[in-house]
Amino acid sequence: MVLIAGLGNPGRQYERTRHNAGFWFVDEVARREGVDLRWEARFGGWLGQFFHHSEAVRLFKPGQFMNRSGGPVTAVCRYFGIEAPQLLVAHDELDFPAGEVRLKVDGGHGGHNGLRSIVQHLGRRDFVRLRIGIGRPRHGSVTDYVLGRPSNEERAAITAAIARAADCLPLLLDEGVEKAMNRLHAQAAQKFGPKG
Repeated sequence: MVLIAGLGNPGRQYERTRHNAGFWFVDEVARREGVDLRWEARFGGWLGQFFHHSEAVRLFKPGQFMNRSGGPVTAVCRYFGIEAPQLLVAHDELDFPAGEVRLKVDGGHGGHNGLRSIVQHLGRRDFVRLRIGIGRPRHGSVTDYVLGRPSNEERAAITAAIARAADCLPLLLDEGVEKAMNRLHAQAAQKFGPKG
């Protein structure tokens, strides 16, 4: 990985909403690595970097709303010559309960507007996804749910999942997606079952 992009919506009113779980992951990695994310107008988002051994790893949060996040992410990829398999996109995942987190390589957008936008702009879908579970609403609008705030219990579970994913990041960078996936999915299977 040379670019880790977290998906979310900009603005203080969205900071604590479920849809911003991807932003939360990037913020956690930035905190651990001592990275200052700064606004870069040429990309339309917040960018920072740290070095893992001798390789620069960039962190990015698009400054556009979720359904337009593909433009800024693709702009960073093109500027730095980053290919799709070198891109990790962290995003909220309705199909997993709060607290479950898994990696996936390639695939469709699954109805996620941020992933849809990235696939459209990048022209490829073979990037790595970090899927951060937020659960599904039992009733009511999915849009209202993802733009709502999780309960304290849910937020604690999501925060713990993000920490586990951040713990696996060095393994991902050193040994690749498969090794990191095996570790992360084994942890998920112990807590949520093998199918997630």
